[in-house]
Amino acid sequence: MEKKTTPKAAKVKRAAPKAKAAAEANTAIRVFDLKGKEVEKFQLDKTIFTGRVNKGALYQAVLMYNAAKRQGNASTKTRGDVSGGGKKPFRQKGTGRARAGSTRSPLWRHGGSIFGPHPRFYRYDIPKKLKRLAFLSSLNSKINENKMIGISEVKVAEPKTRAFRAIVGALKLNGKSLFVVEGLDANVERASRNLAEVEVKNYRDFNTMDVLGCDNLVVSKAALAKLPERFK
Repeated sequence: MEKKTTPKAAKVKRAAPKAKAAAEANTAIRVFDLKGKEVEKFQLDKTIFTGRVNKGALYQAVLMYNAAKRQGNASTKTRGDVSGGGKKPFRQKGTGRARAGSTRSPLWRHGGSIFGPHPRFYRYDIPKKLKRLAFLSSLNSKINENKMIGISEVKVAEPKTRAFRAIVGALKLNGKSLFVVEGLDANVERASRNLAEVEVKNYRDFNTMDVLGCDNLVVSKAALAKLPERFK
């Protein structure tokens, strides 16, 4: 009898290992002085800033922050809230019409609303780990897009708008810019508040929506050093 030979299993080609996150090479953030000259490069912690962007976490965070912005003031009147309607409009039988007990029935003109909106609280919270992941993903997205730079310090001699505008011009920033500092200086706060395209925040206070909503993220060198504290 002839021996039956089993066909050899086809060799499965293994996919090439995925390259490491492209942002790994970009974790060295360029640091400029107030005149727009590059003075050094600041190396971010590679164990935290890996360049990975979790879009699902970003989606959940954006939903949460947008829900918190809603006022929840929409309100309608039910049949019990509408003025009038206490008297039965016509007798129960003998008219040929459908029976009615009030002129404020939702079926009638000028009647109440059925299942209409009422004032409510839309704010809710997501888990801390998910919120932290979304914040990290937003920063990684700016690093990947080369839209995050450092600045030696954010300082103005006097609280004048033109002084802060000179910093923005020296850095050649286009679009909305978010400046993140270690501590808010009174002069900086007053000099920047008249610039619609500029926002200055403490490194403890800015969030995912602030990062996603800006075109340029400018972080002071002192704030860069303390940024990993937000992920502990």
